Amino acid sequence: MGMHEGRVALVTGAASGIGRSTALIFAREGASVAVVDWNEEGAKATAGQIESLGGTAISLGVDVSDEAQVEEMLAKITARFGRLDAALNNAGVTSPSFKFHEMPLEEWSRMIAVNLTGVFLCMKHELAQMVTQEILGEGRGAICNTSSGAGVVPAPGQPHYTAAKHGVLGIMKNVAQEYASNRIRCNSVLPGITDTAMIQESIDRNGPGYREMLEKTVPGGVIGKPEEVGEAAVWLCSDLASRVNGQSLMVDGGGVLR
Repeated sequence: MGMHEGRVALVTGAASGIGRSTALIFAREGASVAVVDWNEEGAKATAGQIESLGGTAISLGVDVSDEAQVEEMLAKITARFGRLDAALNNAGVTSPSFKFHEMPLEEWSRMIAVNLTGVFLCMKHELAQMVTQEILGEGRGAICNTSSGAGVVPAPGQPHYTAAKHGVLGIMKNVAQEYASNRIRCNSVLPGITDTAMIQESIDRNGPGYREMLEKTVPGGVIGKPEEVGEAAVWLCSDLASRVNGQSLMVDGGGVLR
């Protein structure tokens, strides 16, 4: 029996990369999966992969920075499956680097809207559902957020990304503390440099030598795989991690040590 047998999981930013890998792992572990992304076609492709492997999934096109869409997302998930047991709030955007004093306000606002406010909105409505549920196994639900190594150390040229990812860890702690009495847990995964579409965008933008430069900055010269982060997130949302709450789990091979 899988870690999430008979349960319902939600993954945002699931059209590719860490989100897609996590959705597939949740399905492997027995969960019915709500696959969410602003890229509706990409979400459908992920859901199709799950179904082709014998799993159960629905796909939803959602802008997580829009509260009405997030509220509707939860309504559709609970109408289909009846409850929500686990969630990875993973949707995020990337941006070119800027010197702090040259940061355009629109770039700052876009980053905060998706990477921080989007996580807040998802948690708000996930919690609203979870607090109404009967306890199943060790709790009423578990939430995991995707932060970053930039949640604990600054990302050069990325003050907006650094602020958003630090903020994700701050609101995670609020939820972990406030909802422990409801038997709801909240943790975060902090990936290092991981081989995702966002990294590929950066490589395309900065030229072929950029990947080699990135490889030199990571332990062992090996860029992480999305599924390595997904395995950690799925475990954090399982009953096997029932005593883990309010924690920031680095998944970077030892790049950031605190």
